[in-house]
Amino acid sequence: MLTFYRFLKYGAIICWSTFVVSPFLWALTTSFKTTEGVVSGAKYIPWFQYKPSLEGWRNLFDRTGKGIDIVAPYLSSLTVTISASFISLVLGTLAAYGLSRYSYKAGPIKNSDITFFFISQRIMPPIVLAIPFFLMLQALGLLDTMLGLIIVYIALLMPIAVWVMVDFFGKIPVELDETAMLDGCNPIESFLRVILPNCKPGLVVGGLFCMIFGWNDFFFAFILTFTNTQLLPVAVVALNSSVSPWWTLSASALISVGPLVVLAFVVEKYLSSGNLSGAIK
Repeated sequence: MLTFYRFLKYGAIICWSTFVVSPFLWALTTSFKTTEGVVSGAKYIPWFQYKPSLEGWRNLFDRTGKGIDIVAPYLSSLTVTISASFISLVLGTLAAYGLSRYSYKAGPIKNSDITFFFISQRIMPPIVLAIPFFLMLQALGLLDTMLGLIIVYIALLMPIAVWVMVDFFGKIPVELDETAMLDGCNPIESFLRVILPNCKPGLVVGGLFCMIFGWNDFFFAFILTFTNTQLLPVAVVALNSSVSPWWTLSASALISVGPLVVLAFVVEKYLSSGNLSGAIK
């Protein structure tokens, strides 16, 4: 019975891993193909089934107009995503701590209503916010700038940080704050020295979610930028013309997911221990 259970477990793991990895392997092989290699049918083994070429990868750094210069959009995406994620995480953590430790009331509105308000911002369809954001940035002179995108992304990512961190702060007993203040800490010192170190998994999870949503955003990057600023998702989609260069698209897709894959491996230990964030030794 135990052997059968292991067979089912590892069989399911292998099937799921194959399902997840196959698109990446397909993109990897396609990125080294030429037009002939793509249109001549499914071929996977280089040199045996098709002659590999670096054309798709060269096009990513081509400044002659035949491909795209991916360096500038890549750096712009990194700058906007990291800046917006960091600021959103800082503001969202402070807001979540206040909601988890203090009671607020304005008429019928209470803490739970405020928390739901933050979450509801992610429920709203992005198209609803497109015109208000466009007019706001236009009035501020921030259309087609990285600063304007950072401001918009903070508004989009901060609710995620609040949603994640409220749950993590809720797992830490209030008595820990009181003990710290009895030892001479003021509320700010108690938060920075005692509570925050016990929420490292929550900070990592919240930061990871912010990075993922910010890095993958296409809609606002497309609506609010034109020529001066271009993020990576928009640059990749711009490749899709009447004759799609599948080899370059595949190479750009692999480069696009690269930072998130590396980030996931780095913070994996925090993700696996995230549910234990309230445990205090």
